[in-house]
Parts: sequence; structure tokens; C-alpha cells
Amino acid sequence: MKINILYILGFLLSSGLSVAQQTPAPQQTKDFAIVGATAHIGNGTVIENSIIVVSEGKITTIGPESTTPLTRQAMDIIDAKGQHVYPGFVVANGTLGLVEVDAVKASDDLSELGTYNPHIRSIIAYNTESKVIESMRPNGVLLGQVVPRGGRISGTSSVVQYDAWNWEDAAIKMDNGIHINWPNSFSRGRWWLGEDPGLKPNKDYANQVKELNDYFTEAKSFNNGDKTEGHLPYEAMSGLFSGNKHLYINVDDEKGITDAVNFAKSQNISNITIVGAYEAGNLTDFLKQNNISVLLRRVHSRPESEDDDYDYTFKQAKKLVDAGILVALEPSGQMERMNSRNLPFYAGTTAAYGLTKEQALQLITQNPAKILGIDEQYGTLEAGKSATLFISEGDALDMRTNILTHAFIDGRNLSLETHQTELWKRYSKKYKQQN
Repeated sequence: MKINILYILGFLLSSGLSVAQQTPAPQQTKDFAIVGATAHIGNGTVIENSIIVVSEGKITTIGPESTTPLTRQAMDIIDAKGQHVYPGFVVANGTLGLVEVDAVKASDDLSELGTYNPHIRSIIAYNTESKVIESMRPNGVLLGQVVPRGGRISGTSSVVQYDAWNWEDAAIKMDNGIHINWPNSFSRGRWWLGEDPGLKPNKDYANQVKELNDYFTEAKSFNNGDKTEGHLPYEAMSGLFSGNKHLYINVDDEKGITDAVNFAKSQNISNITIVGAYEAGNLTDFLKQNNISVLLRRVHSRPESEDDDYDYTFKQAKKLVDAGILVALEPSGQMERMNSRNLPFYAGTTAAYGLTKEQALQLITQNPAKILGIDEQYGTLEAGKSATLFISEGDALDMRTNILTHAFIDGRNLSLETHQTELWKRYSKKYKQQN
């Protein structure tokens, strides 16, 4: 009986290990250089036949091979001729690590009960063992913002890198912003109750906006007071008023965007980003004048209005970029965690609809890094910045050619093996045998 129990325990342990996340890569111990690749810097610049030298997790040298000296002694050389090197892609407004399986309640930590939850910190619920996160890396998606959902004020987000033992190791910017869901100025009738399914004004809109405004005013008064009695939700909002935290407002319609920006300005909040922003293209002058950045809703989605062009969502990025607005892409929506791995291909679609390839690249590298406040270390390939980058055999914005050979976070050489790559190898062999 003891033998059988030990056998069963051993089997369970080995089974658990076989489905676990890849072991995080160790710290860089030896300098290396990537030689010969086309380097896409992430700020619109491209360097052909480049040299990138990495030491202690930082880029120390980057430039053309013809003019950049390279000491090959005591250094590993990665020959990347004919390939491309990119900054690690950044998922803004994501929920990776908060839900593993939607149908399994125990794996879902996406939102909290209640309407006003600014003190809820998404980072402590972040699961580094997520197999969904693991599947991001083979597409070059290496960094992301972990954002709570639900309520009027959802909570506080943090920014992480996608190769870590635990959330403390993963975090690169803690509690960077607070997220609110702006009231809908219009609503659709409930057709299943016999109501007209068309749009109609939300009768409670003015009261909902006033309630939100009152909450912010009370929080500001509390933080300006003596704070003799603690109030976690109000305390969590202090960074908004001091300028240390970013305010992310989820809102799509033209009236809602205008009202939300005016509301935030009236509260003397300086760091404001509109998230979703479906109709932001109609307000480019207003957004530019108020220095508002935009996290644009998933590019691969259907138009909402029967009057919109079929390619409406594909063209919005160019309209905002041409207006001089700081814009990045975000993946929220149906199956958003799995679809986050398609981030580079969302950017590729914007390139097919007006942007240059390098402008499209900025939407998922430099621009989100600026919006999330991590651009001093991430988002572009520059000397002194983190060596968070990857090498692809082809165009990283094209799903047919974005085949990674190497990926690094802070100079650490990552495993690109995932459950998906294992299945690909398994079934590739099967169909090769049949042919």
C-alpha cells in the first residue's frame, strides 16, 4: 500500500511539473552582442546591419555595424544577419494573470464587489504561473499593464514583465494608475423585454456623473485634511491629485469623452488617458489641446454603428497619430487575455490602413511605455535602457513571418517554449508523417 501511495504521489507531482510555467530565466552573467540584424528602435528609426551590445541587463552600445566598434573577446555573439530585432512589445490595459480559465471561479480574480474600489491593487492578484502569459513571449509580447475591471472605479494597475517567479519579481512599476468606467451617456433598449433596441439617452447620466464628482471631491478633501481616521479608498487616490498617479478613463462616445476630460481637468488631474476611445477620432483637436493620450480599443473588432465604414476600427489609429496625439493599442474585449498575443498583428493592421510600419510599431513599444510611465527603461532600443528585446526571422507585425529565435527581458535569455509550441511540434510531426 505504501508503494502504491508513493507511486501516486510521484505521479501527481510529475504531472504538476509538466504543466507548470517555464522556469524564469537566470540573470545575465556574460556580455553578448547581436550582430547584423535590422534594428527597429521603436521611435521610428531603423538601423540596418546593426550591432547591439548588452551587459548586465542593459544595452551599452547600439549602432551600425560599419561604424560601431566591437570587442569580441569574452562576449557571446548572436549572428542575426537577415533577421530583425525589436523592443519587447507592451500590452496596455490588459488583464493577463488575473484570470486563467473563465469558467473556473477559483482562477478568476478580475474584479471586486462594490462600486468604488480605488484601493484594490491588481498586482497582488497577478499570477506569474499563468500558462496564458507564457504564450505571449513567442510573439514578442514581453511587458504589460495589469488592470482590474468592474465598478465605477475599478482599482489600481501596475506594470509587469512576463518572466518572473512571483508578482514581486514581475513588477517594474507599482500602482501606476487608477481606472474608472465613465457612465454611459446613451443606452440601448433591452430587446428581450420588448423594448426598442435603438440608442436612447441615459436618464441617470447626470446623477451618475455627479456621484463620481462628489466622490473625487470628498477624496481630495480627505487627503488635504489631518487624516486622523484612516480611509483606504480615499488614501489610494492621493496620487491622482499630486500627479504621481495616472487616471485611465474607459469611455467610447464623443459626449462621454468630452465630459470625462472636462471632469478630470476640473479635479486638477494632470495625467489623463482615455481608454477605448471609439469616437476619439471626432475629437482630435480637443484631445490635442488638453494633452490627452489614448489607449485605442482592439483594432480587430467590428464597427458599432451602421453608419460607420466597414474598416472604421482599422483607420482610427492613423487619424489620431496624424493629429499629433499620443496613442497606443489595447486588447480589451472578448477573450482579451488570449487575444493579447495578437498585439503585434493589431499594429500590423494599422500599417495596412495608412500608418508606416515604424509608426505602427510605436503603438506597441514607445507610446505605451510613455503612457505607462516606463519609457526611461523600456519601449525603445537605446544605450542605457533595459535589454528587453527579441529577434525575429521576419516582420514582427506580420503573423506569417514573426518567428522568434531569441527573446530577452533585462538581458535574461528567455525560454520560448509553451504549451502551444509543444502542440505545434507534436502535430507538425503527425502531418509530416501523413504526407
